[in-house]
Amino acid sequence: MSSPAPAPNAPSADTGADTGPERSVGLASGVGAYVIWGFFPLLFPLLRPAGALEILAHRIIWSLAALGLVLLVLRGGWGWLRRAASREVLGWLVAASVLVGINWLTFIWAVNANHVVEASLGYFINPLVNIVLGVWLFGERMTRGGLAGTLLAFAGVVVIAWENWRGLWVSLLLAGSFALYGTVKKRAKLGSLQGLFAESGLLAPLALGYWAWLAVTGTSHFGADAAASGLLVLAGVLTALPLWLFALAAPRLPFGVVGVLQYLGPTIQFLLGITVFGQVVGVSYWAGLVLVWAGSAVYLSSVWTRSRRARPPRRPTRERPSEPEPGCAPPT
Repeated sequence: MSSPAPAPNAPSADTGADTGPERSVGLASGVGAYVIWGFFPLLFPLLRPAGALEILAHRIIWSLAALGLVLLVLRGGWGWLRRAASREVLGWLVAASVLVGINWLTFIWAVNANHVVEASLGYFINPLVNIVLGVWLFGERMTRGGLAGTLLAFAGVVVIAWENWRGLWVSLLLAGSFALYGTVKKRAKLGSLQGLFAESGLLAPLALGYWAWLAVTGTSHFGADAAASGLLVLAGVLTALPLWLFALAAPRLPFGVVGVLQYLGPTIQFLLGITVFGQVVGVSYWAGLVLVWAGSAVYLSSVWTRSRRARPPRRPTRERPSEPEPGCAPPT
């Protein structure tokens, strides 16, 4: 199995696992992060009648504030800002900010347009898109498990597209934008928390400008009542919280466990789509999903086998948690 090279301090097959209390903390933090990501779709309908662009603007603004607070609590220093502002990194950060903006906007629109199932499909196939990008852009070797999983998932997407092509663009845009986002972040070589803080900072002038325009034209929903304003702020806080939890989990868990956990989020989203949001999934969609899930299972089996064959893990550093791999922590 092959995927884009891990980001600095990302979990790997031979680092980041421990036993006893450390692993318990890691598992609880990892599950908490993916559960929050999984239930994220429940928030956006509560923000209506605010539109997707207004929700996106407030998510950018308040996530910037929340991430800044998290970085202050972690006390990791701010020396990385000099590297972020350098010519070799800034361009990658600009590209990453555009991609995460596209990903967030697509996800918000998809949820409020009742395309939650399609959104979940995007994150089911995303790890397999990462494999393809790893081979194509980084020259990595694709193992038999990675190839089989990718082909099964591709077959599933083709089956779904046969009768459900109108909503498939949501899945493909989410999977593609997130995969490219993770690839670009690896080029920037910043931790996920620091990188997302910088990306939110680059998008903040546009978000603030749009918020100001809404306020001037009298169409802003922020400030209309305390509940609406609080929920818009919460969207930003819930962007930072799971990233923080994952930063605690990443150095304490084997990569195989992380690979399994990353499917918890889209599974919850899919179940929400067919229950809470009342989406009807036809026979062809179910058939395609089965193929995608089979491909994901093959991929996970490959990851788990590689993790079990790895060397004994080293004890994680307590003072400073590692950062999650971009391909494991969705920016939804």
